Amino acid sequence: MLNREDNALLCEVGPGTPMGRMMRRYWHPVCTSAQLAGADAPPLRVKLLGENYVAFRDSHGDVGVLEELCMHRGASLALGRVEDGGLRCLYHGWKFDVRGAVLETPNQSDPKYRARMKAPAFPVREEGGLVWAYVGPKELQPEFSRYAFMEAEPAHRVVLRVNVACNYLQLVEGGEDSSHVGVLHTNMARPGWKENDFLPNADVVNPAALASNDLDPALKMEETAFGFQYVALRKIDKVGVKNARVVPFIVPYGRVIPAPAFLFTVLEVPEDDTHTSTYIIVHGHAPVSEDKIVELLGLDDTRYYDRKTCAFTASWADAFGQSRERMKDSWTGLRGVEVEDAAIALSQGPLYDRSKEHLVPADQAVMRVRRVLLDSVRRVMDDKPPIGVGVDLRGVGACDAQLEDGASWQDLVPTHREVAAA
Repeated sequence: MLNREDNALLCEVGPGTPMGRMMRRYWHPVCTSAQLAGADAPPLRVKLLGENYVAFRDSHGDVGVLEELCMHRGASLALGRVEDGGLRCLYHGWKFDVRGAVLETPNQSDPKYRARMKAPAFPVREEGGLVWAYVGPKELQPEFSRYAFMEAEPAHRVVLRVNVACNYLQLVEGGEDSSHVGVLHTNMARPGWKENDFLPNADVVNPAALASNDLDPALKMEETAFGFQYVALRKIDKVGVKNARVVPFIVPYGRVIPAPAFLFTVLEVPEDDTHTSTYIIVHGHAPVSEDKIVELLGLDDTRYYDRKTCAFTASWADAFGQSRERMKDSWTGLRGVEVEDAAIALSQGPLYDRSKEHLVPADQAVMRVRRVLLDSVRRVMDDKPPIGVGVDLRGVGACDAQLEDGASWQDLVPTHREVAAA
């Protein structure tokens, strides 16, 4: 358990908070590239770490991220016109380019005013189907961290955004909790559970397709340059061999989940203390379709997800769409990996009080997440760099494989050593 002070330290991400200062030292996704489809697309209002911004794509296809409110009189630029190489405020027509330069001020014809002003704009990178921004101190801007999915061919990658109305840490902890996979995702992880007859899931795209019926995995941890990695060791029907599922935690909120033929990179980006943008990037060595992933995650049902706004729409109003009748054959009465994960996180409330919980050895990875984040926050409070900032993450992955007794589980992900060496 955490005391309430440390719980607040980990969960509160707004301006001036310790976690907020630490988070602002990293590059963050602010939207998907598809949300700004095409030159002069409508601007997008985005929220990150408790502050509002506007993202837009100009006439040349370049993306800019500015503070939401116009520097002139505070009107929202998310209502503005994107035209002729910039974003124009509706109120008085001031126009800004992607770097914040003031291009036009219709109500002030003297060019000297434009020359000495600049709108608050932030460094931007568009990589891997996402728009990234750095909103921290300019003098501390780190190298941009590249992920493995950025190297994948576009046809071999799917990028989704799911906005969930709860604190980011609830979703992070759920994702790093290996023991929940075989329980919460029972229908996908352990087909045949009703007859107590384990049948491996043959879907090579499904990250919940476990190779073992063992619900009490043994966990081992190791610190890394990017945070930590751990292995969940499960018993299988083979003497001297276990199933090993290796998952990394990438500070401040990332993980990579293995599916038989693909990797799922998941980034739980805090919008504010009680709202999170979950970015799910699926990539591999073969083509993969967005419709397939949306269906797998359960997001093809409009009761759960609005593909236009990216909002997870299920709530307590209808018990998150849970069907008690369906529970005769479905463990949860829900359908889809993300639907089950998001429903559980939302059921904990907007911001969970961890001082009331009772942890067991299966929660070791959850405890390690908290420890690593607290260490990173305290490093920043001591004017030291946070953990993993600027690290090249292309070698960070995950795996689900057989491991002989006595063999090194770290050898299953040798590229993690290369990341540490770099």
